Amino acid sequence: MKLETLHRFQHMDRRWIFLGMGLAILIPMLIPIDLPFAVDERVQSLYDAVEEIPAGSTVFISADFDPGSRPELEPFFRANLHHLLRKDVKFVAATLWPSAPPLVMPIFEELTARYGKEYGKDWCFLGFKDGKELAIKAIGENIPETFPKDIKGTPLADLEVTRGYKQAKDFAMVINISAGFPGTREYVLQIQGQYDLKIASATTAVSGPDYIPFYKAGQLVGLAAGMPGSAQYEKLVFPDGPPKGVRLMGLQAINVLNVGHLYIIVLIVLGNVAFFVTRKSEDDK
Repeated sequence: MKLETLHRFQHMDRRWIFLGMGLAILIPMLIPIDLPFAVDERVQSLYDAVEEIPAGSTVFISADFDPGSRPELEPFFRANLHHLLRKDVKFVAATLWPSAPPLVMPIFEELTARYGKEYGKDWCFLGFKDGKELAIKAIGENIPETFPKDIKGTPLADLEVTRGYKQAKDFAMVINISAGFPGTREYVLQIQGQYDLKIASATTAVSGPDYIPFYKAGQLVGLAAGMPGSAQYEKLVFPDGPPKGVRLMGLQAINVLNVGHLYIIVLIVLGNVAFFVTRKSEDDK
């Protein structure tokens, strides 16, 4: 590379850098780029734990996230539902976040319809419950008293999928999609140890490190943190690619992030090369 070119690179208009970053983000969104990456042990454990759930079993899903955390957690949420429904596992869902019902109910309806599942028989959504830690304690002790009716106003006694499931420990697993408080930490501290529950967690990237001790202590059977965790889980659920009509948002987003990071790394390397080479040439003069 000529010295003149290196000098120009050092004084390049920053608008070209912004344009390059824009292209690094836009191109992977328009043209699928499948960059290789490793699956974290915690995500693999989560996937394996779901795989071990027998067909016909029922899990409890606590969908505790909001629009702000949706980009990180929705990819896992969707992939996990695909995983469960594909295995013919039933689910009872609820939320401790008031903003969650409008986000999750359409996804429940979309994916259960895709797999031909019937509301009330194969799945149900109990809606929002206020109370934070107290609500979690109540879920551990008595779900019918905590949620007398589902989100449609139907008594739990009239729903086939909830019969025989009075406490959290009655379910094959508790799956918590957690954007913060109340969420995974409160489920572990309030009821996991008391009832020896199998809890799997998907959480935001910023919260992930806080929950690793729970996983290492055996209080979580698996942990998917942030967009990377969602993408890794999608990779495990769909090893041969998505079926028709399914978009893997986590894999697409992580490829955008990876290309953007590679672009920044290349700029840093070239910038340092240009600096040291041009400085040496100036010193020689």
